[in-house]
This record gives sequence, structure tokens and C-alpha cells, in this order.
Amino acid sequence: MLTLPPKVTERAFERLAEIGAQAQGKSLRVAVEGGGCSGFQYEIALDAPKPDDLVLSGHGETVVIDAVSLPFLASATIDFSEELIGARFVIDNPNASSSCGCGVSFSM
Repeated sequence: MLTLPPKVTERAFERLAEIGAQAQGKSLRVAVEGGGCSGFQYEIALDAPKPDDLVLSGHGETVVIDAVSLPFLASATIDFSEELIGARFVIDNPNASSSCGCGVSFSM
């Protein structure tokens, strides 16, 4: 079975450039951990890349995903959203069978 890596939108890379992540030696790390109200939760933070990370690049910025999280994020889209309630990086994950209202927790 073919597994496609996640993709990162232009808007997400542009936001990373605005905050100067690469200039700080950081990448946007997207990880999946057990927990949250639906079984799994996304962990999104600025972090230094590690040797075994998948690196997705654009606009001179990088998004990294560790090998354990990668299967949970296959074919997902990493985006940046600005709404009246706030701005944040968001994950559109076709592998999730359900998610909570906050969009941080999901089940498979």
C-alpha cells in the first residue's frame, strides 16, 4: 500500500517565515502522541530537526515529522488558520475517524 507523506500549505510555510523559525534554527515539529479526549493528540511546536525526521521544505522554512508519527499523518495537510477566535497551525487528517471540537485530538 502506497503511503503519501503529509503536505504543507503555502500559508503554513509563509507563517513560519513571518515568525522567523529558520532564523532561530527551528522547524515546525508536528507529532502525534497518545492522549487527548479522542485517543491521540497533535503536538505542534518549534523544535530543532533531528536526524531521523522527515523534512518538508518551502519558503526557506521546514516542517519536521518523526518516524513514529509519520504513519498517523499519511496524506494529511498541515495548514495555518486565522479566525476571530485565534490563529493556529491546523491538521486536516484523512486518517482520523473522528476528532474533538478543538481539532487537537482525534481517533483512528
